[in-house]
Amino acid sequence: MVARTGLYAVLAANAAVVAFFFTQAGFASNALIVLGRLTGLYGALLMAFQLVLVARLPWLDRRIGMDRLTSWHRWTGFGILFTLLGHAVFISFGYAASSDLDPVSQLVDLAETVEGVLRAVVALAVIIVVGAVSGRYARRRLAYETWHFIHLYTYVAVVLAFTHQVAVGTTFASSSVATAYWYGVWGLALTSVFVGRLVLPLWRNWRHQLRVTAVVPESDNVVSVYMSGRDLDRMPAQAGQFFLWRFLTRDRWWQANPFSLSAAPDGRTLRLTAKAAGSGSAALRHVKVGTRVFAEGPYGAFTALHRTRPEAVLIAGGVGVTPIRALLEEIQGHAVVIYRVATDRDAVLYDELRDLALAKGCELHLVTGPPVPDRLAPGELARMVPDIADRDVFLCGPPPMMNAVLGSLRELNVPKPQIHFERFSLAG
Repeated sequence: MVARTGLYAVLAANAAVVAFFFTQAGFASNALIVLGRLTGLYGALLMAFQLVLVARLPWLDRRIGMDRLTSWHRWTGFGILFTLLGHAVFISFGYAASSDLDPVSQLVDLAETVEGVLRAVVALAVIIVVGAVSGRYARRRLAYETWHFIHLYTYVAVVLAFTHQVAVGTTFASSSVATAYWYGVWGLALTSVFVGRLVLPLWRNWRHQLRVTAVVPESDNVVSVYMSGRDLDRMPAQAGQFFLWRFLTRDRWWQANPFSLSAAPDGRTLRLTAKAAGSGSAALRHVKVGTRVFAEGPYGAFTALHRTRPEAVLIAGGVGVTPIRALLEEIQGHAVVIYRVATDRDAVLYDELRDLALAKGCELHLVTGPPVPDRLAPGELARMVPDIADRDVFLCGPPPMMNAVLGSLRELNVPKPQIHFERFSLAG
């Protein structure tokens, strides 16, 4: 909560600084041009904020969570799209009002005669395309790799937009303080991306040198992959977190898949457990021992770091049991584990859960059956865990199951700070 509030406060403070420098620079005579310049400035500020959101900085990720950062990234992206569209429209109509040109011809004329405007038009076109493929309708019909490749063009748009600001911006050329501020904001944002997306992953992989040591089928469609490397006791991974894994084979080196750790890090070995849900996860069964692994992470705030109570409830659905199993190994205090599956055969890692629960003095409930009737309804949860409102609740599973359980927890008056969950999606 503190990190989220702090990030909002930083954005609000910078918005106020932008407004101050904008006022200090003076206003154009045309109200449309004034609005155009202001929306352009706020669009550029949102672009810098967006870079921080997609930088995958460990400090933010551990405290806020990748799913929330991804949600902010999505809405910030639409904010960028609308502010920059507003910038283009207001500027075109504003300058057209004092010339003999219509707005479209005015925009073309500006692109041909004013340095940096053509670059801004190209940047806006790229952002419109990225915004279009980020809508739910298009996103569901695109492969992740295709969507991600198109998204990479956003960085081209960022560079073009920034050079446009430098070339024709008046607000931040009005004083040396304003210029230093603008370069400072963008320098910090670009450095965040460079460090979080390039330097840190390269450094950690060079240091740890991960390789596959074993591939163990858990069922017909679930497999566990064990990895070892150097100095794993110094890797800042916690139970409940996930990595982006690249297995450096000839046909899969370019494909990264997010999988949670299915065992708490012990300083010697890392383990992931994955269900065959696509070509990437299905291919894990055929990875050879000795294969080099490039891992980006660890990511996620689904850890014991955010506990507020001495006792806990861990609720897993399907293969969502993997981070829950890791958390059970690490978590202290009495815990109740509820594992929801369709049939007993779907209960991956159940033997490990049972042995861990027995060793730690925890309760374990295996809940089987079809989705309807809801076997994790408020009454059933209260029956299994009568004091659930006094415990931390950690939840991981398929989205429909998670949504149903979150509704049950609300009905049982479990305070929001005690509910911990993460939808494993990536920002940028």
